[in-house]
Amino acid sequence: MNETLISLSEFFELRHSLPILDARSEGEFSQSHIQNAFNIPILNNQERVVVGTLYKNEGSEKATLKGFELVGPRFHQIQKEAIELFPEREIILYCWRGGMRSQILSWLLSMVGFKIFRIKGGYKTYRTFTYQEVRKQRKILVLGGKTGVGKTVLLEQLRRKGEQIIDLEGLANHKGSSFGSIGQKPQPTVEQFENMLGEQLLQMHSEKVLWLENESRKIGRIILPDLLNDQMKSAPLIDIQKTKSERIQHISEEYGSLPKADLIAAIKRLSKKLGGLRTQQAISDVEDENTANWVENVMIYYDKAYDFDLDKHETQQVNEIDLSEKSWEEQAELLITLKNKIYGS
Repeated sequence: MNETLISLSEFFELRHSLPILDARSEGEFSQSHIQNAFNIPILNNQERVVVGTLYKNEGSEKATLKGFELVGPRFHQIQKEAIELFPEREIILYCWRGGMRSQILSWLLSMVGFKIFRIKGGYKTYRTFTYQEVRKQRKILVLGGKTGVGKTVLLEQLRRKGEQIIDLEGLANHKGSSFGSIGQKPQPTVEQFENMLGEQLLQMHSEKVLWLENESRKIGRIILPDLLNDQMKSAPLIDIQKTKSERIQHISEEYGSLPKADLIAAIKRLSKKLGGLRTQQAISDVEDENTANWVENVMIYYDKAYDFDLDKHETQQVNEIDLSEKSWEEQAELLITLKNKIYGS
């Protein structure tokens, strides 16, 4: 069998040149997986339940025999699918613990000329790594400011200037508000979010400042790890100030062209916070395409929410900066200058 067992560190080196194959069931894969992996299950969801139950009740031998009975008839289909996906016939392979499923698939693909690099410890080893990575202590600088100051745009500007940034909302496919899911892809699971975050953090220099946007603990369905959330709450925060008109314009440009039905549904979710009269007025403005009016209306709630959240941040760690009426590039330069004052250049 043309197989090489590799460590996780060896995997991180090889992954740039070889495709990755996950041998777990489609349900396990959809829950979480190594980024950019393909999935060819040795046992599908139903078969895995059958084999797992048999293993628990009658032992490994009967479970193994049952597994081969179930998957054996489609061995040739698995080989054909792999050949179509990976014509170069050289892959990285894993299952849950690096055990029977990846061993069987490795043997099966070796029979048709594949060269296999199988991860020792399987996905469990990788998941342990990402779990620990997102909970490490880091030198964080939090970019804050009321809705509409353009924090996400500024993160991208900072990235272009060589700063270390991670867009948590981008990873979560959610902008962190009642309107946050509109026009976004489905959110990943919490576990998959941590995998993606861990992968990005792996690329960051631990001694350099990492910029993050100020977030609550929940971004849509995603829950930030407690240790990361605590670090963000205690880290220095830059509180960006801009004029009300600039903020309204920015939000209008970002949300004004989105489907009216989605905007109205988001406003209705805020009805208890906005009150009946303000909710109805905002809905009417959406229907009449008075974008600036409904934006200003809902900003009242979000401004109060931001002030409440800011009060929970350590006061001595809050640094205000006025970026009104400046270009995005000028704003980024001023933020970097402030960063150097906070952390030293």
